[in-house]
Amino acid sequence: MLRSFLIYLSKAAWAQKMVTGWGFAWKAASRFIAGSTVADAIKAVKTLNEKGINTTLDQLGEHTTTPEEANRSADGIINLLSEIQKAGVRANVSIKLTQIGMGMDDEVCLANLERILVSAKENRNFIRIDIEDSPWVDKTISLYDAMMAKGFSNRNFGMAVQSYLFRAEKDTRTMLEKGTTFRLIKGAYKEPPEVAFPKKADVDANYDLLASILIDASLAQKTEISKDGRIPPIPAIATHDEKRVIFAKDYAKKVGLPKTGMEFQMLYGIRRDLQESLAKEGYPVRVYVPFGTHWYPYFMRRLAERPANIWFFISNFFKK
Repeated sequence: MLRSFLIYLSKAAWAQKMVTGWGFAWKAASRFIAGSTVADAIKAVKTLNEKGINTTLDQLGEHTTTPEEANRSADGIINLLSEIQKAGVRANVSIKLTQIGMGMDDEVCLANLERILVSAKENRNFIRIDIEDSPWVDKTISLYDAMMAKGFSNRNFGMAVQSYLFRAEKDTRTMLEKGTTFRLIKGAYKEPPEVAFPKKADVDANYDLLASILIDASLAQKTEISKDGRIPPIPAIATHDEKRVIFAKDYAKKVGLPKTGMEFQMLYGIRRDLQESLAKEGYPVRVYVPFGTHWYPYFMRRLAERPANIWFFISNFFKK
């Protein structure tokens, strides 16, 4: 019930206007968000790189409403790729297609996505296309396929898959035939019972199944992380759940996948201890580093995911 309410608030314009007006709200949000500018983000990346941790940068924003907005967002992502190259940091970029026009004008989105992928190729980098809530999954896959048809390499862009969706296994198997790389997540949106597993145990079981499928694919296709930390292998095991981490490690060891054949991904500001311990064990670790002024929806979804995050927010309220 609480999770559903927080996800509702993440999409409510009245709540966004109210919460972003509270000074203490940004203080709490800054635990999970690197800052408001590209310079802030690059600084955070350098700190993580010094600990042996790779990153993926997310210029926050979603559901633009005009072509001009969508084009500005795409321009910002292209600039971000350039700044990563200039700084020489171990980082790639994650994007949401609704930020660059999907749902508002799909032709605008296609043109912007193509511009971004051209820039990623020129800067020898990688774009991860984030998966949003279930109404957008088919369209996201369609836009991905359109870029593949234009000749872009799956070594320059990849997808994400959510284990709480019933369709996840079929989508994963189908897209692996194209050599797609995946970020495997549980899912952070409120979904209707006809499309998603309602029970955590079922989501976890499907997560482990998908992890094993992706690990098998990496072994068969001999993918591994690039030397500069930018291009990932097929499986990105994105979770803070230690049981899921242990399953992936054990399964990979069982089938003989080298550590460089998969990576673990976690969110900025969450489970730093686990991030650093995995890196010390020799596993590639990538931290998802969001930045920008459009932080409210992302922050509310982080509150919805873990009750401990809510108490962190409340404690900042009383410190304001």
